[in-house]
Amino acid sequence: MSTARAYAAVDLGAESGRVVVGRLDGNRVELEVAHRFTNRSVALPDGLHWNLLSLFSDTLEGLGRAAAIAPLSGIGVDAWGVDYALLDGSSRVLGLPFHYRDPRTDGMVERVHELVSREELYSITGIQTMPINTIFQLMADSSHPASRVAERLGLVPDLFGLWLTGELANEVTAASTTGLLDASTGGWARGIVERLGFPAGPFSGDPVDPGTRLGEVLAHHGDVAGGAAGVAVWTVAAHDTASAFAATPISSDRAAVLSSGTWSLLGAEVTTPRLGADAAALNLTNERGIDGTIRLLRNVMGLWLLQECRRCWALAGTDRGYAELQSLAGAARADVALFDPDEAELLRPGDMPARIEALCRSHGQTAPAGAGETVRSIFLSLACKYRLVLERLQLVVGHRFDVIHVVGGGARNELLCQMTADLTGLPVIAGPEEATALGNVLVQARAGGDLGGSLADLRTVAAASVTTVTFEPSDSSEADDVYARFLAVTGLGEEHPQPVVSQ
Repeated sequence: MSTARAYAAVDLGAESGRVVVGRLDGNRVELEVAHRFTNRSVALPDGLHWNLLSLFSDTLEGLGRAAAIAPLSGIGVDAWGVDYALLDGSSRVLGLPFHYRDPRTDGMVERVHELVSREELYSITGIQTMPINTIFQLMADSSHPASRVAERLGLVPDLFGLWLTGELANEVTAASTTGLLDASTGGWARGIVERLGFPAGPFSGDPVDPGTRLGEVLAHHGDVAGGAAGVAVWTVAAHDTASAFAATPISSDRAAVLSSGTWSLLGAEVTTPRLGADAAALNLTNERGIDGTIRLLRNVMGLWLLQECRRCWALAGTDRGYAELQSLAGAARADVALFDPDEAELLRPGDMPARIEALCRSHGQTAPAGAGETVRSIFLSLACKYRLVLERLQLVVGHRFDVIHVVGGGARNELLCQMTADLTGLPVIAGPEEATALGNVLVQARAGGDLGGSLADLRTVAAASVTTVTFEPSDSSEADDVYARFLAVTGLGEEHPQPVVSQ
């Protein structure tokens, strides 16, 4: 009879969610997906929203399936960052949470900076300026009556913890994505909250660390969640990227990590936040990791571009899987058009293939013809942007990177991994694909006393639990030509910083 301890990881992504069972047996974890479900946004008259109630119903069903696979020793929830619900003093939701791609944040960056300059805000919070950030969403919502009476704030993983146990806690790695956390102390930047006119109640208690016991799954969930009722729920590294970093089998102290999914989050783990003018000028972000670490990184638009193209093609009658699209891209001509993946017009849902075509034409290029060229253009542009981000990160960390770990769904995209190796000139170690769920399980197991205490211990278990694939870079001269073309057509080369030469 197996003595393996089992944990359920609820892993919610922007495209889909999953409940994964992680069995800890000795020095390795075996993962099994108990339930996978689609995450669909809902366009209502007032804007774009998440259907969190549907996601929660799927979560309960998944937990029931997980408990049927093995008796559970714990449950943890991770999700994307920035999105939230305002709650009253009884933790009741005051309105449907918006989707971060909702356009109500247009102009909110400027409104916030009229009250607190970008330089001052960055020196305190250290977060990349993006209109999707919670701080700008709250400014957009500031005239709503709910904003004036709110007593609590729950980001998505916080909300799911509340709905599972009846207890609300703001977890620190998720809270760090808001743009309202003091990067130096890990507490809320209450002076900023006050100056922006936000309600004080939601920021009265400081966020908790990963590994905090919330409570147990409420008995009334037993009708759907089955044997998961009564199981302990822990805060994990609730921001999915923080969980993914925790499970990355880092092989070098000069490793970069690329969490590749709907977003590409590319950066490095450091011990202290970088809040200086250099990091601010390069628009880097300082997000919290487990054990007080900092994920110094840059958000890049990521595979959202592919996901939205696929959705549009399916609506037009051609529904291709990701494997087929990758194959078409591999067969497409090499000299496809290039573009900056982070152009503002690519953030919102819509006709992504047409937007990419128009963007390429606006830079004097021949637009991609067909799905294969469009997908190849996306992948090659992303790989070029990764090189640019790495060169900028090197300026701040003060040393070159010698390897890139790619984790998440993008780890199984062989073409993008090879392009990333070629464009950056660095070996790419791909895997684990389910890094987020693995990190979720590892933090739970440590909190429950089943694993050793250090982050290095967790990564040792992660390395023993997965098989990785290494992509070596090929001809650098050809890659340099592609990168030079990318800088020229996007204009990013005009203010392109010089990379670190030594160290």
